[in-house]
Amino acid sequence: MNSCLYECLVMHNRLEPRRNRFYYRIFMFYLDLDEIDFIAQKRILFSRNRFNVFNFRDSDHLDFTSPAIKKGRPVKENIVSYFAENGIETGDQRIMLLTSVCTMGYQFNPVSFYFLIDEYNDPVCALVQVGNAIEEQKPYFIGKENLRGHRFYLDTPKYFDVLPFIDHNVNFHFNLEVPSKKFSIKIDDQNKEGKKFFVTTLIGNKRKLSGFNLAWLSIKHPFVTLKVVILIHLQGLKLWLLGMPYQKKTEYPELLREAYKPYRP
Repeated sequence: MNSCLYECLVMHNRLEPRRNRFYYRIFMFYLDLDEIDFIAQKRILFSRNRFNVFNFRDSDHLDFTSPAIKKGRPVKENIVSYFAENGIETGDQRIMLLTSVCTMGYQFNPVSFYFLIDEYNDPVCALVQVGNAIEEQKPYFIGKENLRGHRFYLDTPKYFDVLPFIDHNVNFHFNLEVPSKKFSIKIDDQNKEGKKFFVTTLIGNKRKLSGFNLAWLSIKHPFVTLKVVILIHLQGLKLWLLGMPYQKKTEYPELLREAYKPYRP
């Protein structure tokens, strides 16, 4: 089985205008899209589109504005169409998804990573699906021209509202390592001069997707998706109390593009 789990450490580090750093531990699924139904049959705590401790819901993924994406289709059909729209034919190549799934009926997924892997186990392209607390999503495609070794790199305008305490007119810098025994991923916010001011790091250690590991990690990291959203909102409250300026969506609508359910005042 290609699918597995990763026990992860997440770090958010704000460098300016006020320094603020915090960490939390989670675990994530790394799923071969062809194995999801098999996992649902073999792991009692995991289901697909049906309530369970862990429930992979197709509707939680690839839910953004694109001609390639159609509601109600399985994730694999949509990602194959999306890659084709970007000039990539998937054929029999493997599509892996690093993500969080719905936990005890609650879903909050700040970011998911799709990797297309060829028959030689080499990466071909990647898609980063970024989400926010009001269920908007935005895709960032990274082609092979931005691949060095087993890492994808991309500097691109953000055009998305992830956190209300960050200016919208900034760039994302992606530095993605394709998962193996371990992985490290960095997503930095940079101003137009290329100076980073907000750093997010995700590192993970591989665990077998066994029934025991799934049960143990569900105890070790209970209600993992709810935990993440609570921690993020607590940090937002802290920043508000510190007097950080709050960026309203209504102020710069031209800087919010290609997101599903775009905000309308």
